[in-house]
Amino acid sequence: MTNNTSPLPDRWFYALAATGVLLNATGLFPPILEPDGALYASIAKTMAQSGDFVNLYAVGSDWLDKPHFPFWVAAVSFRLFGINTFAYKLPALLFFLAGVVYTYRFARLMYPKVVAQVAALVLLTAFHGVVSNSDVRAEPYLTGLIIGAVYHFWRAFAKGGKLHLIAGSLLTGCALMTKGVFVLVPIGAGLVLHWLITGNWRELLKPRWYAAMALSFLFTLPEVYTLYQQFDLHPEKVIFGERGVSGVKFFFWDSQFGRFFNTGPIKGEGDKFFFVHTLLWAFLPWSLPLYAGTGKAIYGLVKRRNPLPIQAGPIQAGPIQAGPEYVSLGSGLATFALFSLSGFQLPHYMNIVFPFFAIITAQFLVSLSSVILRRWAVGQTIIGVLMVLITGALLLLVRPAGLPIALIWVVAAGAGTFLLFRKTDMRSLMGRMVGVMLIFFVSLNLFLYPTWLHYMAGRTAALAVNAQSNKAPNSQTRETLLYMPGTGVGGGSFWSYEFYANDPTRYVRSDQAMRTQVSNGPKLIFTSAAYADSLRAGGFRVRTMATFPYYHVSTLSADFLNADTRAKTLESYILAEVLDNKNRDRSLRSE
Repeated sequence: MTNNTSPLPDRWFYALAATGVLLNATGLFPPILEPDGALYASIAKTMAQSGDFVNLYAVGSDWLDKPHFPFWVAAVSFRLFGINTFAYKLPALLFFLAGVVYTYRFARLMYPKVVAQVAALVLLTAFHGVVSNSDVRAEPYLTGLIIGAVYHFWRAFAKGGKLHLIAGSLLTGCALMTKGVFVLVPIGAGLVLHWLITGNWRELLKPRWYAAMALSFLFTLPEVYTLYQQFDLHPEKVIFGERGVSGVKFFFWDSQFGRFFNTGPIKGEGDKFFFVHTLLWAFLPWSLPLYAGTGKAIYGLVKRRNPLPIQAGPIQAGPIQAGPEYVSLGSGLATFALFSLSGFQLPHYMNIVFPFFAIITAQFLVSLSSVILRRWAVGQTIIGVLMVLITGALLLLVRPAGLPIALIWVVAAGAGTFLLFRKTDMRSLMGRMVGVMLIFFVSLNLFLYPTWLHYMAGRTAALAVNAQSNKAPNSQTRETLLYMPGTGVGGGSFWSYEFYANDPTRYVRSDQAMRTQVSNGPKLIFTSAAYADSLRAGGFRVRTMATFPYYHVSTLSADFLNADTRAKTLESYILAEVLDNKNRDRSLRSE
């Protein structure tokens, strides 16, 4: 035990936790980011409007990639709050915050209260975790589901009882219906490692865990049923360019093992060290304590320090002194290794084990002597100062609307943070880092993102059409044709138009399909300037009504960030009226 084991005063902890919730909640306000976020939101929108909770459709066609659970949740939210950005992002934030609560409660079972407090604050402020609450995919859901399942299974192990076993199995089933069978690795690996190391290996033979596995797959049956209904019963459907594709097989094998071995229909490029360097920025400002804590935990495991097992039995009110828990280390490292060896890697994949990383980080910081903690506090302060400076530099480079207000915010909040938390104890360290991340994400979500996302041409065009429709008295709905030739789900800025448009949309994937659509007169279309030129070359008459600048905002570049060079990075999308020359309408004028 060290001098750092005294808990943070409740009033300070709750204030910092509330600030952490606030900085995550700022992600509710920016528009839904292209491409994946807009695609998933459009799928859920279709589900909510049609009332069809069995079939998944993207770009007007059957869609087989991700499981149903996040779309079900988002579609229910749309039914409650309407089709809008807030309704799409709110459920994901709530699942993430549930993950924070579960992280606190899990750490509280085995460590001093301060470890649970610090772990919760670390999770609330880890960079990519906060980003994922704005750019919503599956990860915020999994953050809550996975640590929640581990918590309940641990309680079933330590205290017994059916309710925790059922709750853990239910959350595991929901996690399976969110990402697939590989979620069993972060849920189960840590528990198994802990049992093996602490001499509780007989747990692996107990019927309750096989019952938990059976229950987890029982709770997954809604996903199996929907996939069977949409795909296995319809071998005539063309999926991934083939007929006879089994949705059930894809769920249990191709979507997971196919990506791991890079043999499935969806492929990627694997780099064994991808997550080593990715975590350096994805877990900021806590990446260095995480690496140090992980190294210390592995060293202690090899040396078998504090080898006495934690005995199963009644949950104690305070920390268990018999030895460490290896669940966090096992789940974190097993998932890290799994994704590192995978042939398909993306930065947000590791977010699902951030709760375990947060506990490792907190355990490390609390274990430091007061002298060593002061040194770490100085190092973390340097990281915090650099992040504030980078925030200011970004604002000056991007020059968003409201730049003076943004700069005043950064200076005032930065000065207030470092003056209020100027000591080198645990409370001041946590306060400084929470304040720094609040400065960064208020600037990002309320000033920078609105500037960047203006260049999502689809959303900008959809809002313009919505406004025009609202102004017209007794106006009838007018369908927009989204001209995106080719196959598959495509890309670009079409998905954000589909989501934000109030009136119906229809995808047109070929010139022949376009001729069919315009055979009875001109139609409103949204497409890229390049595709519009191809229509003209194919014999269509195109009258441009409005042009919208576009940039692929999920891949930022220095030239795009710089307000002085941004224009040269932009492409164009257009709203236009289209008619086939063979069916010329006199009201349609060629440019």
